[in-house]
Amino acid sequence: MNRIAKLGWRRGGTGLVVAASLIWVAIRLSAEDPEIALMLGEPWEDMRQRSSASIGPAIPGHHWFRMPKSDSRLRYIDPKYGFVTPLARFFTIGFDDERVGSIRMSPQIEPLLLDDTLKVVLDLQEQWRKAGWAPIRVASNPPFADTPEWRARLRNVNRGGTAYWRASDQYQVMLVVGRFKDDRRPTEERYLMTLQLATPWGPP
Repeated sequence: MNRIAKLGWRRGGTGLVVAASLIWVAIRLSAEDPEIALMLGEPWEDMRQRSSASIGPAIPGHHWFRMPKSDSRLRYIDPKYGFVTPLARFFTIGFDDERVGSIRMSPQIEPLLLDDTLKVVLDLQEQWRKAGWAPIRVASNPPFADTPEWRARLRNVNRGGTAYWRASDQYQVMLVVGRFKDDRRPTEERYLMTLQLATPWGPP
């Protein structure tokens, strides 16, 4: 092989390595869901820089909210009380004078069947339990469970369910599940979840 041919081969080989690397990076990025990674009370820009999902800036001196610009999961990054949700389409993050405030979201991208809804709800509750969160107001609002009683309650369009969990005196979540009339699937029972995360409110 002459010198010119060797040089061409080396350049071609380098190009193939670069192309393969770019393809690998693209596949890896596409396989990772966009996420908002945050903690309550932190500077808004810290959250924006850390998150892989795009979200607009806060407005100095204002109390308002933003929504991610794509379906995104929430990764709550508290080192003790952290948890992760599925992808969400409805996802609002409040800010107060350029700091992260409360979160209100529906941890799903479409109305779900009851079995799938319970999987999400029970996974979230198990994450909270393992991280040291505790259910509160259990006399009137016990944690969700996959039981015939809970399934019957959730199927009742006039009832649904709500559970409250608290992480010491730092955070509180409210998780609500209810029947939803999905016009795209009029013969199916579909459900919506709402998750609200904030500093503790009301009695424990």
